Order: sequence, then structure tokens, then C-alpha cells
Amino acid sequence: MSQERAVPASAVPLGELSSWPEELRRRELPSVLPRLLSLSQHSDSWIEHIQILKIIVEMFLPHMNHLTLEQTFFSQVLPKTVKLFDDMMYELTSQARGLSSQNLEIQTTLRNILQTMVQLLGALTGCVQHVCATQESIILENIQSLPSSVLHIIKSTFVHCKNSESVYSGCLHLVSDLLQALFKEAYSLQKQLMELLDMVCMDPLVDENDDILNMVIVIHSLLDICSVISSMDHAFHANTWKFIIKQSLKHQSIIKSQLKHKDIITSLCEDILFSFHSCLQLAEQMTQSDAQGNADYRLFQKTLKLCRFFANSLLHYAKEFLPFLSDSCCTLHQLYLQIHSKFPPSLYATRISKAHQEEIAGAFLVTLDPLISQLLTFQPFIQVVLDSELDLPCELQFPQCLLLVVVMDKLPSQPKEVQTLWCTDSQVSETTTRISLLKAIFYSFEQCSGELSLPVHLQGLKSKGKAEVAVTLYQHVCVHLCTFITSFHPSLFAELDAALLNAVLSANMITSLLAMDAWCFLARYGTAELCAHHVNIVAHLIKSCPGECYQLINLSILLKRLFFFMAPPHQLEFIQKFSPKEAENLPLWQHISFQALPAELREQTVHEVTTVGTAECRKWLSSSRTLGELESLNTVLSALLAICNSAGEALDTGKQTAIMEVVSQLWAFLNIKQVADQPYVQQTFSLLLPLLGFFIQTLDPKLILQVVTLQTSLLKLEPPDYVRLAMLDFVSSLGKLFIPEAIQDRILPNLSCIFALLLADRSWLLEQHTLEAFTQFAEGTNHEEIVPQCLRSEETKNKVVSFLEKTGFVDETEAAKVERVKQEKGIFWEPFANVTVEEAKRSSLQPYAKRARQEFPWEEEYRAALHTIAGALEATESLLQKGPAPAWLLMEMEALQERMDKLKRYIHTLG
Repeated sequence: MSQERAVPASAVPLGELSSWPEELRRRELPSVLPRLLSLSQHSDSWIEHIQILKIIVEMFLPHMNHLTLEQTFFSQVLPKTVKLFDDMMYELTSQARGLSSQNLEIQTTLRNILQTMVQLLGALTGCVQHVCATQESIILENIQSLPSSVLHIIKSTFVHCKNSESVYSGCLHLVSDLLQALFKEAYSLQKQLMELLDMVCMDPLVDENDDILNMVIVIHSLLDICSVISSMDHAFHANTWKFIIKQSLKHQSIIKSQLKHKDIITSLCEDILFSFHSCLQLAEQMTQSDAQGNADYRLFQKTLKLCRFFANSLLHYAKEFLPFLSDSCCTLHQLYLQIHSKFPPSLYATRISKAHQEEIAGAFLVTLDPLISQLLTFQPFIQVVLDSELDLPCELQFPQCLLLVVVMDKLPSQPKEVQTLWCTDSQVSETTTRISLLKAIFYSFEQCSGELSLPVHLQGLKSKGKAEVAVTLYQHVCVHLCTFITSFHPSLFAELDAALLNAVLSANMITSLLAMDAWCFLARYGTAELCAHHVNIVAHLIKSCPGECYQLINLSILLKRLFFFMAPPHQLEFIQKFSPKEAENLPLWQHISFQALPAELREQTVHEVTTVGTAECRKWLSSSRTLGELESLNTVLSALLAICNSAGEALDTGKQTAIMEVVSQLWAFLNIKQVADQPYVQQTFSLLLPLLGFFIQTLDPKLILQVVTLQTSLLKLEPPDYVRLAMLDFVSSLGKLFIPEAIQDRILPNLSCIFALLLADRSWLLEQHTLEAFTQFAEGTNHEEIVPQCLRSEETKNKVVSFLEKTGFVDETEAAKVERVKQEKGIFWEPFANVTVEEAKRSSLQPYAKRARQEFPWEEEYRAALHTIAGALEATESLLQKGPAPAWLLMEMEALQERMDKLKRYIHTLG
């Protein structure tokens, strides 16, 4: 035996080493190991290297000092092992292109390489197992090369297995058994390595050393592996993630500053979305097949469980590392939006059954709520959600609106400082601004045109003793907004007022309506003094409006609604402050419903407005009656019409007579040319018609004849829609009137002509109103013979019949309707896609550029000036016929031409 030991280790056949007893191995370790390592380093044979590695691991590793493993073994062997493995992988991938069932040589080569790889992985597994078995706790520095080398080989193995179908093309079956063995060996190796890493101890008092860096490298290497195996083995994928989160939290205090948190959050979010989409696909397949097989449903439940696991992992990680997630807030925000964009009731959602919806919501979506709660106090998240430059595609606008409502629900339980962060505008930097939560809600709500028009339905609030019912998006936002207002911090009331007013002034009707509803709730919920204060503010705003604009219309509607909530003493104060006795206050009273006043106040106010109104009309009639004064006259007529519509019963006979007299006299001054050409006259015409209609039973039949005759002629000149709508109101009121026989032959043909022309109109809005008005007239009139005369074409007859029978509607499936709404939303949104939130908010306070209205009051002066110019040209032309022109004339005419061109350009800019 002594002679055998005298033989150099390099000369001892490797096979004989396996027969050495344990004691001999331990004793000869110092002399044999260097020689084995040398053989390993100088060997270019994969098989020989792996044989040496197996000998060292199986025979000599148990006898090595575990404190010196890194220096004596791992750092000596593993780098070469990794290189040889990479060489094998390269050779494997290169040779695989020529694999076929006929080419046995390549088939044998590939199988030999794969078998060698399996053996190498087995040797590494034994190595890791030994370290785990011999140490209770492990210092990473003592095994530094082991984790990184093993993880590199594991990842390379998984990547190859994942890509095997493309690598081996149609011949995968020739090596599938060995690939499966290779995957299992890598799986086992990683499982063993994670067990080893779980035993690693790190000193929390040491801020910087190699162990920290090595642990961070290990965690991110496992993260890379996760991205590879995500679609290969769900359980293994989940366990790897579980280990990553566990180790990150275990060593949190010392590695928190070194971890690449953004990479971890991004990977988690990607895996959440992938598993969520898989879950939706499975649910959709089961819905479409209308069957729920046990296998499909078990897979659905398994995938849903995976969704919940990933979401909980994200929740746990975000909770512990929140201060380090500044650059991940955008990813987290997008995660929430993407999930809700694919889930009902989103227009872009996958079509799944109600049962599956409830199951997904109960198991997975509920985990997103605590995530938002965690992020609620995090300023970078607030900035991302409320960024004034936020530019979301159509499909994410609805989820953004839902998110903002969720935030709004959570804020009341937060400290004042957090509420202030969310509810105030802020200039974060020179290039970044943050809008308030309320402004963001109104803006986001405005973008949900498709969801509002369909409308989509959401889960409603539960109330005592009542079943939960689905609500529209409008109801959902309105209810939650009003609830939020009840808990609004007093220091933020100025922000609330500004946001509501800004939204009321919006060009978007539905947004303005939402703000009005919220404001009316505030008026009812708040004190009577607050309501009165708001009414006074709105009244002053209305009086300060320079002219007709959509903002004035919105404010007038708000004033009318708020006035109903005022306490009678405050209404009296309002009457005293904005006295209806003063003509300058009629612009306010034209927008108020007198029905809101108590009986005594109503009677007094109606009397005063009527007195002032009729007096102003007589004043106009007795004046020069210029077009420039029509604007104030129209305001007076609008105030008189408000009385007739909301408090007609309060008009005594004398006041009714007074109104009828001035209205009849005003009508006498109308002529068809002015009504056809002048917008102010058109407005007067449109106000006089409903006033005449209110007194239809007592009108002089001759006046009625004048009215319908003018209407017939005017319709042929295609007046604006609002003028035609006013006509409809008047002619429909004639259904309640018996027309004297003496003038029937003159009125009835005009009536039939009016209805025939309006029924033939192609505007859908006018068509609908005309059908309603015609139906009302036909049901009430005593002159049945006129009805068929109004239906002058087969198309018109069919249109009326379809309206009466409620038929002729387009038969549209729910899916087709959703698709149409999505397309419409995309078309409507496209022109504004590049407009930021801040720009939209600024523009909502500015009326659209309109044609200057001042041109109409100066109409007569313009005509006089042009008449003078035309006369001068005629005189010049006459002189030229009498004799030759002086030399300077051409030059002066060219100068005049330049001035004319300049004036024309100026007129175009005004347009």
C-alpha cells in the first residue's frame, strides 16, 4: 500500500481513486487534491473534467474544511466548470440544426452532450447538498463562487429547455427524454441551492461587504430565472418568487439600499398580468363553450390562485420597501389600470360569465385594494396618478376614473397632510405639475364618453334592507363624490369650490352636470348660509358674463337648481339684493324658476318682473327700435317666458293682457328677411313663439294666421335648428285649439306644410322632436283632416308609423353595441389625444373663439357705409364714360384696392 501511495497522483488512474477507503482519502487529501485540481484545469475534455469533479465531490469534499472551501475548491474548479458547460451548450445548439432521424451521428453526439450535462448538474447538486449537510449556518463569503456558478448553469439550462422546440425543430422527440432529465436535474439543483441560501447568515451591523453584494447578485439571478420559467412550471415559478421575497425581507436591513427594486417590482407586475390574462382566457373559453369541464375549471382555479399569490407577494414587498419604490410607481399605476381595462365592465374587457367575474374579483382583485391603501401616502405615487401631463390611451381612461374614486373613498381616514397632498395642485418641478384629485376625477370622468353612453354598470352600494343593485358610471362617481364631500377637511373647502366651479364651466355637458349634482348635494348637506353664499356667487358670475357662451348656460342651470335649496329668508335677501324691479337684474331672473319661491314671494316677484318686463318692451317699441337694442329686449322676453313656464298661474288677468299686448306688438315688427338673416332677430322670434303658444287659447285668430304664414315661408329658407324647434313648440300647441271656420282654409294648409317640411328634415334631433310634436298635435286636434295632409311621402308615413309603434329600431347585439361605442370613443378622443390634463383644465375656463356679436348692432351703419362706397364707384364709372381719366386716378384706385384687401383679411380673422 505504501508503494501505491508513492505513485504520483497524476499517475494514479482516476478509476482507482474510487476504491480508496475513507481514512485514506482524508489522509491523502492535501496531496491528491492539488493534483486533481491541476488535472481539471488542464483538461479540455468535458467528460474528463466532469469525472474529476465527481471524484472530488463524492470522495474528498467531505474531508475538506468548510471554512476554506471557497479558496481550496470552489474558486479553483467552478469557473472552469461554467466555461465547459457554456461550451457544451454552444455545441449542443449548433449541432441541433442538423438533427434528423436519419442522421444517427449527430443524434448520438447530441444525446452524449445532454447526458454529460445531466451528470454535471448531478455533481453540482451533490456539492450543494454537502454544504447544506455539514453547516447549520452559512457565511456567503465562504462559498462565494458556488451560488453564482450554479445559478448561471441553471438559467442556461432552463433557457435551452424553454427554446427546445425552436432549437430542435421537428426532431424534438429524438432527445425529449434527456431534455426532461436535464430539466429535472436543474430543478433539483435550484431547489437544493435555495435550501442552502436559506441557511446564509449575514451580520446586520455590517453595511458594506462582499456578502451584501453577493446576496443581491443571487436574488437578481433568481429573478432572471423567474422570467425564464414563468411559462414552464407554475408551481416552481411561484416557489422561486416566494424564495426571492423571503430572502429580500430576511436580509432587508442590509441589502435594501443595494437591491434593484424597480426590476423586482416590474417582474412581479409582469407575472401578475400574465397570469391574470391566462385566467381571463380560460374563463372566456369556458364561457364560449358553454360548458365547465372539471379539468378546465381546475386549471382556472389553479391560475387564479397563482394570480392571488403574485398579488400578495407584491403587496408584501411593497409594504416593506415602500420608501425605495419611487421609480416603480408608474409601473404599479399601470398594473392597476391594465387589470381593470381587461375586466368587466370595461369596454375592452374579455367576455366572461358573471360567476367567473365574481370568482376573480373575490380571489384576486380584492388584493389590489390594500395595495392602493399602502401607496396612498407615498408622494411619488400621488405624483404619477395626478400628473398633469398624464397621457392615457382610450382603454385606460375608465380604469383611471375607477382608481381615482377608490382613492377618494380612502382619503377620509387619512391625516390632513395626506388629504392636502391629494386635494391641492402643486408645482413639483419646473416641468412637472400635479393637479388636485377633484380636478383629475372630473377630467378622467369626461374621457369616459363610451362608458357613459353605453352605459356600463358597476357594483352598487349596499343599503339597509335593500338588495344591492348595479349602477351606471355616472351614478357611481356621483354617489362617491358626494360621500367624499361630506368628509372634506374644512381647510380644503377653497379647493372644493374651485374644482366644482371649474367643472361646471366645462365645455363637456356631462361633466358640468356631474359638478352641478355634487354642488346641489353640497347645498343640501351644508348650512343654509353656505347655500345662500353659493347662490350669490353664481349670480354675480352670471351678471359678469360678457355675452352668450356655454359657461353662461351652465351657470344659469346651476343657479336655477340651487335657488330651490335656499331658505325663504335667504330668498328674500336675494330679492332685495337683486331686485326684480330693476331692469339690470332681469338677466338673472330669466334663469330662475319662480316655482322655487314661497307663494307670497312668488306672487310679489312675478308681479315685479312682469311690470318691469312689459315696461321695457314698451320702451323698445317707442324707441328707434334698432337691432343693437335687441339683445336687452331678448333678455326681457326670456324673463317673461320664465314666468309663464314656472309661475303662469300667478299671473292675474291684467298681467296676462299686458304681456299679450306687448308680444303682439313686437310680432308686428318682424319680417321674414330679418328673421332669416339676423341672429338677434332669430332669438327674438324664438322667444315670441312660446310666449304666443302660452296664450294660444286667447290669441286673435288673425295673429295666429300671421304666425303660421311667417313660419311656412321661413322654413323654406332653412333657419337654424333652435328656430325650428321653437316653431315646433308653437304648432304643437295648436292641437289644443279649435280654429274658426272662416280662416281654416288659410291656417290648416300652412300647418300641414310646416309639419311636412319638419318631418322631412334629416337632422336626427329635429326629427325626434318633430315626431313628438306631431304626435301631440294629432292626438289633441279637432281638425283630424289635416293629419294625413302632413304625411306627404311614403317615407314620412313609415317614419311616423314606426315612431308610434316603437318599431324600426336597429337590431344591435350587446357585443356590436360595445364595439361601436369603442370606435366612436376612439374617433372622439383622437383630436384631443395630445392635449394634456392641465391644458384641458385651462381651456375649460375659456370660451371658444366666437364670431364677434358687435357686428349686428352696427348692421345699419355698415350698410350705409357700403352704400356710400357703391355710390362713389357708380359716380366714378359715370365720369369715365364722359371723358378721359386723370393720370393720378389709376394710382389712387390701386391704393384703394390695397385697403380693400386689407379689410377683407381683417374680416377673415374675425371669423
